[in-house]
Amino acid sequence: MTAPDARIVLIVEDQLLLAMTVRDALEDHGYRVLELAIRHQEALDTVAETRPDLALVNIELADGDDGSVLAGELTAMGIPVVFISGQASRIEASRDAAIASMPKPYDAADMVGAVDYVFRHLAGDESRPGPRGLQMFSPPAAAA
Repeated sequence: MTAPDARIVLIVEDQLLLAMTVRDALEDHGYRVLELAIRHQEALDTVAETRPDLALVNIELADGDDGSVLAGELTAMGIPVVFISGQASRIEASRDAAIASMPKPYDAADMVGAVDYVFRHLAGDESRPGPRGLQMFSPPAAAA
């Protein structure tokens, strides 16, 4: 059950089964997950209705949309972004648009750990390590 004051997460991922698995795992851990988006404009429409505390954004989205462009827009709005992609070179080229990256393949438990760690990091708590694969960018591109 999601608490009324739960942190809000936006998932922008064109692999719908993966996105639904991550959504379910995050909700099981008390996060509120907004409607899944597979395109740039869908994500912006969702953000216009409800501002997330964190966005998980794939680099390649449906219909050729570029997740790094979306990440830049979300970061400019003050929404921290974690790239969720296996495209290391594109992530590296766009790292100013995100606070971290979690490379594919990952499982839902790793993603929950990454989200937990990013929220702790944003609050200044780095007392426990993040999950395998999570790469934090320094300095962070966005502030909470």
